[in-house]
Amino acid sequence: PNIAARSLVTQRTRVIGIYIPYFVSDVFADPYFPILMQAATTQANEQDYDVMLWLRGQNITPTYLHRRVLDNRLTDGIILTSTPRGDSLPDELLERGRVFILNGLPWRHSDQTNYVDAANRQGAHQAVEHLVRLGRRRIAHISGKLDVSSGYERLLGYREVLQQSGLPIQPELECEGDFTDTSGYLGMRRLLQYRPDAVFIASDRMALGALRALREAGLRVPDDVAIVGFDDMPFATLAEPQLTTIRQPVQRLGALAAEGLIGLIEGTIDAPYQVTLPTQLVIRESCGFPA
Repeated sequence: PNIAARSLVTQRTRVIGIYIPYFVSDVFADPYFPILMQAATTQANEQDYDVMLWLRGQNITPTYLHRRVLDNRLTDGIILTSTPRGDSLPDELLERGRVFILNGLPWRHSDQTNYVDAANRQGAHQAVEHLVRLGRRRIAHISGKLDVSSGYERLLGYREVLQQSGLPIQPELECEGDFTDTSGYLGMRRLLQYRPDAVFIASDRMALGALRALREAGLRVPDDVAIVGFDDMPFATLAEPQLTTIRQPVQRLGALAAEGLIGLIEGTIDAPYQVTLPTQLVIRESCGFPA
């Protein structure tokens, strides 16, 4: 009764939504999303908010999922995660004056859009600069989805360091993946014909697949091919060899997304709320010293 009465007075439900436009099976196969959701939910609960989750079921189209999000009146605001370039939901929410925050850089309306993100381009710089310092010269890249801002920003960062280091950008040394271990495996197999001596891989999960392809090809890591991943997921230290990677603060991103969204809802934070968190190079066995 107290909650219901408070909602009538404030015109708020004290519920926030998390929107992830991917199939349920894909979301829970990647540790990134559960870590992010757990952190956002914990922060929301600490501020006396509940959380509603929107994911794609096998028979649910993106259009139907959009309608459910746009027509719902149960949430005060929404966190949009890994939104593809062609996803119109941020534009529609903006037009309707709804409160939302992106986990990732906006593709459009960057001066009006709230977001929290890791410094993906900076992280790519850290990875590729480390490979250059190690004397590697044929540095390949397995990117994430290029219609997702994190994948695109990491590709740009990779290219920028090659240019700054006087190394050529070679299209045959770039391969687009989709953040899954299968795409990392297939991407690495395709790249082997071009004989890279190092590969910057845009997620640790893809890096696991790439390591498997290298083992099958009889190549040693890091002796023949050095590997740097991205994320620093818990399994990075369980890989063989242990994975050198770029650490992004996933838990902090989730907590700040919820905290910022609630601040926007309650009027304690001014829009646009825009936060970029730094990344860190973590050196392990797949690509060693010097740092």
